Amino acid sequence: MEKTTICAISTAPGVGGVAVIRLSGPDALRIAEHVYKPVSRKESVSEQEPYTLSFGYIMQENEVLDNVLLAVFRAPHSFTGEDTVEISCHGSLYIQQQLLQLLVRHGAEVARPGEFTQRAFLNGKMDLSQAEAVADLIASTSSSSHRLAMNQMRGGFSKELQYLRSQLLDFVSLIELELDFGEEELEFADRTKLILLANDIKTIIAKLVNSFSLGNAIKNGIPVVIVGETNAGKSTLLNHLLNEEKALVSEIHGTTRDSIEDVLTINGISFRFIDTAGIRDTGDEIESLGIKRTFQKIDQASIVIWMIDTTHFNTEIEYIADKIVPRTKNKQLIIVFNKIDKISPEEQLILEEEFLPHVPAERIYLSAKYKQNTEKLERALLKAANLPDMQANDVVITNLRHYEGLSKALESINRVEEGLKEGISGDFVAQDIRECMHYLGEITGEISTDEVLGNIFKNFCVGK
Repeated sequence: MEKTTICAISTAPGVGGVAVIRLSGPDALRIAEHVYKPVSRKESVSEQEPYTLSFGYIMQENEVLDNVLLAVFRAPHSFTGEDTVEISCHGSLYIQQQLLQLLVRHGAEVARPGEFTQRAFLNGKMDLSQAEAVADLIASTSSSSHRLAMNQMRGGFSKELQYLRSQLLDFVSLIELELDFGEEELEFADRTKLILLANDIKTIIAKLVNSFSLGNAIKNGIPVVIVGETNAGKSTLLNHLLNEEKALVSEIHGTTRDSIEDVLTINGISFRFIDTAGIRDTGDEIESLGIKRTFQKIDQASIVIWMIDTTHFNTEIEYIADKIVPRTKNKQLIIVFNKIDKISPEEQLILEEEFLPHVPAERIYLSAKYKQNTEKLERALLKAANLPDMQANDVVITNLRHYEGLSKALESINRVEEGLKEGISGDFVAQDIRECMHYLGEITGEISTDEVLGNIFKNFCVGK
């Protein structure tokens, strides 16, 4: 356990109405007493009742630096499990830095990124997957990603893994008990029941592994690529959806030569839009590289918006269709006919009846420039996302480290099931069971190394 006392600014960088400085460790109360003078209370910080606020001054060389609110949390009932003090001061950058320097001069050390949460983990306040959920909660940008992070932070995922490990422990105990009595050839475990148990565990782990694609989409945004010929209105549509001039719009063909990305939340679901270079046959080397990247983005996307200029049909439409449609076989394709403000209803009807009738795709008719019918596109995107309704206690994997650990655990339990069916020696089966338990334990931190912990917490913000 750490013996130092750490401090950091826990609110976002910059000027604000209020800033919070957090102090945690065995000397937190003593250090706070050196810099804080309560206004109305006679008792010191050490005597202040836990989970209460007091009003007072931060003193710097007999001068008042700021008037603040000070909260006390006593070990082990605090976020870190240590004595903790939180000081709410005015959001001046000068005040924040002076207060931080005061705390350091009286014995505190500046916290590393994620060190408060790391101490919470080391002091048994949460397991490693819950600690990682803290970062996910801070980074959540939609109701869906918030819900998943909250569920994981409350321990929904951890309980699932603890259940699996307890089942595996009972499993391996029976196998190893048989090994202890190998000479007597006793069988304590019914192999048929063990096969059924291994299959149940495999099903649960496989379900968690398969949930990663959904969790990743919710956490990082469903990738939506906007493609089509040059000057079809792709950048105009992106700018309208994002409500800002994100992409350069010009009548000159080939303006967009690289992909442009940003995230938009629609009804609580995040979509990561990718505007791409217009597809055409060109001799320009840089533009050709941009078009090549367009095809790469199509391969990476879950939803493809193929944008077509209704006023400019030519032979390149078939060329573009041959390039786009085959790549959308396992994706959601939305064909958007743009600039409908410039065509007649009769011309639109012809489009509806004759344009690639064999291609299964949602068809939207809109004007990106005049923001006409773009709400229909948003509804089509929500439909194409096809996210299942999630209940409060649903466990969905959003973390790549968890996905990799579960995938390895799945491989191990598959070997266990196969070994039991083939009747291989119990010591080999036990080894695979232990390996599966190891990978599950790495996820929760029951099995961890300083290298793993350092890699996880270095990506946290300072002050958390």
